[in-house]
Amino acid sequence: MPAFETLLTFFGVSVLLGLTPGPDNLFVLLQSAQRGWRAGMAVVVGLCAGLVVHTAAVALGLAAVFAASAMAFTVLKYCGAAYLAYLAWQALRAPAATAQESASGQGNPGSPAGPSLGRMVGRGMVMNLTNPKVLVFFLAFLPQFADPARGSVALQLMLLGVVFMLATLLVFGAIACFSGGFGVLLQRSARAQNVLNRMAGLVFLGLAVRLATAER
Repeated sequence: MPAFETLLTFFGVSVLLGLTPGPDNLFVLLQSAQRGWRAGMAVVVGLCAGLVVHTAAVALGLAAVFAASAMAFTVLKYCGAAYLAYLAWQALRAPAATAQESASGQGNPGSPAGPSLGRMVGRGMVMNLTNPKVLVFFLAFLPQFADPARGSVALQLMLLGVVFMLATLLVFGAIACFSGGFGVLLQRSARAQNVLNRMAGLVFLGLAVRLATAER
């Protein structure tokens, strides 16, 4: 097991990484602003579920095999880009009435006007799993805090993954609550809803292009 000081340092670094602007926290912010804090928290749960898979892949050595395959990296990144482009298309064509109905349901996306919480969890998980740079990052980041002299490296990596998920849950959860509360104010105006939907669509499209052009 890693030393307590190592875990504390790792947790602090993980929090800072969570606060650094990136595709995942931007995704949480926009989904929360559009559909409420519950939807945002569901996305966060999905992202953390994706981190479980990435952590297991690193601990089992699968990540190294994946990182060595240019084809696997390319296929996965294009799948992720296509999914983001699909979300952009949905956001750009969403009418203001949809956001208004969602707001009247206290931000609950389980209403007919929006995706269920389960689907929002799925969005977060797909968003995370189809980004190959997350797996490559974990492969480079987690082993730096593991010490073979302190026992099984695989178990240490799993523990570090849990700590990273906890930091992600805390930081992204705060973003979801803040953005969801702010989004309620915007959802009172049809014009603001339209602007928010268009902004979300453009951001998702930008993230799709960024992922599609990413290099290992």
